[in-house]
Amino acid sequence: MSTAWRTVVLSVGLAATLLGAARVRAEELPPDVRKAVDDGLKYLAKQQHEDGHWSSGGQGFSTAMTGVAGVALLMEGSTCREGKYRDNVKRAANWLMAQSMPNGLIANLREPGEAQRYMYGHGFAMLFLSQVYGEEEEGERRKKLEDILTRGAHFTRLAQTDRGGWGYISAVDGQGFDEGSVTVTQVQALRAARNAGIAVPKDAISDAVKYLKDSTDGSGGVIYSLAHGAGGGGRPALTCAAIACGFNSGEYNNPLVKKWFEFVKRNAPVLENTGPGRFGMHDEYTHYYYGQSVYFLGDQGYDKLFPGAKESDKVTWSKYRRDQVPRIVKSQQSDGSWGGTQAGTIFATGVYLTLLQLDLATLPIYQR
Repeated sequence: MSTAWRTVVLSVGLAATLLGAARVRAEELPPDVRKAVDDGLKYLAKQQHEDGHWSSGGQGFSTAMTGVAGVALLMEGSTCREGKYRDNVKRAANWLMAQSMPNGLIANLREPGEAQRYMYGHGFAMLFLSQVYGEEEEGERRKKLEDILTRGAHFTRLAQTDRGGWGYISAVDGQGFDEGSVTVTQVQALRAARNAGIAVPKDAISDAVKYLKDSTDGSGGVIYSLAHGAGGGGRPALTCAAIACGFNSGEYNNPLVKKWFEFVKRNAPVLENTGPGRFGMHDEYTHYYYGQSVYFLGDQGYDKLFPGAKESDKVTWSKYRRDQVPRIVKSQQSDGSWGGTQAGTIFATGVYLTLLQLDLATLPIYQR
């Protein structure tokens, strides 16, 4: 582990200790969860292309899929140098590094689908490579990663709209269009880069948080797009993502986060008691961000947000894990994957593996 990353990990670890968080070793996961994780990771390893990338079937989106799948493997504890999946992680990192362009964009524009939505891939690639960078020892490879991530963060800032959000493509290419889901992807990527010691352009994250605030309607939910107006009002999936974004930005007791939680509880009241299949084409996306949000809350966070709340109303990680994890495990397919909806099987598998491995607290971006 590099000196710079060791400092970050120790700092985050101290904060987690002060908050009462406990890191779990992989072998301490419940046997059924451990098996589900093992089977899921084996599935991802088998689906990886020889050059290191993953794709979403005929849709492609290889940059995004490689970032998501790569993070799932990193959460197991493997790095580019050691661990069961070190070869897979290194090949994924090498492939993504090769997609970095002179302007900082990380994308595989040879795929028509990705050329129309390259900001998703850029964000997930930045998230993954930031974690890889933190584990790299000093040397040419680390310097190359630093350069790629620095230019990538600069591109992210340039791609941001004047409202503070991001769209499927850059502000210039997309005539200023922005929307919530891509915005959250970029915020997590920038936070991951900053946590790893990369210089992130000033105000990029704060402008994005303001964007989400401005996107919050009177009901407390986050609308689809500021560029296109309300678009049907607040959406539970986007609001779950906004909560995770707020926590990633250190906003643990922000009144806005309270509004978002209240909206989600009103508009998705059975979220804690339902597994995959409840939210249709946005299913894994909703659970991905809501699960992270509840994990960040832990078992005491809700009391800090809503002092005096009834026990039955409290949202806690213990409750979520008790109700949700068995459903996630049960929905796993015999080959180790999870059925994909809109974004495909690789994305769904990476998402649910991320949720099942949160207790391992392997990566700083997913630590309390």
